[in-house]
Amino acid sequence: MANDKDPPGVVEVIFPEDLQLYIAEHTEGAYQLIDVRQPEEYEQSHLPGARLIPLPLLADSLEQLDRTRDLIIYCSVGGRSRMAAHFLARRGFHRVLHLEGGIETWEHGTAANTPELHLQFMRGDESALEAATIACRFEAGLEQFYRAAFNRSTIAGVRRLLEKLLSAEESHKHSLLRLLESLGAGPEAPCAPDGVMEGGLKIDDFLARNDDYLKSAQDCLELAMMIEIQALDLYLRMAQTCADTPAKELFHRLGEDEKVHLNWLADLSAKIGRR
Repeated sequence: MANDKDPPGVVEVIFPEDLQLYIAEHTEGAYQLIDVRQPEEYEQSHLPGARLIPLPLLADSLEQLDRTRDLIIYCSVGGRSRMAAHFLARRGFHRVLHLEGGIETWEHGTAANTPELHLQFMRGDESALEAATIACRFEAGLEQFYRAAFNRSTIAGVRRLLEKLLSAEESHKHSLLRLLESLGAGPEAPCAPDGVMEGGLKIDDFLARNDDYLKSAQDCLELAMMIEIQALDLYLRMAQTCADTPAKELFHRLGEDEKVHLNWLADLSAKIGRR
């Protein structure tokens, strides 16, 4: 266990665009993203996959942090994260980065949910097979959501887009089914939707609250990206909670898949915007 006599680490400033590039270039699990704000701030908006450790609790939470990985610290505007970064560096954490300007300067996607959301869906001791089953149910739920949205919409451009999204989700679900089979699941793998989709969102409630997003293809894409960001956040937080290494790695892999989906949606949005 480290103490104040450990060699001090390095504190670096990272700007929002550089952090976006850093996240794109590093695999999930290679770094730790720490939010040092208060729980109510985190619930309103946070970077996907961020672990909440409020600044007053940081000194008692050092054992939760991995000294072999980069630590990326952020708060609202940068003051608390700067203090936290120097505190951690003085205690021997090798490389600590703090986000200049905080989340207020972040112009990319954010998640919005409670710090305990992921605990509704897992115990923490899941095997890789159980982890894949959770993901498969979420995927089936998202497919069900897109199908319900397709049936609800009367706008041709939105329906064409939803057909593309459905096709992509069916492909991803099939890859998860192959993964389940490789992990030893039987032919009757429990992947039927149970009313919840990726990101831990309840299908009926989410559809009712976001009906306005089905009025144009661009708005529909924005809704799809919102869902994928929530899914990325949930999978990464599940990885933090998992005690089983293969299950942890699987949730990190699912997080990487969500990053690919987000890039595909962003490209699709750019193409629609140019028309």
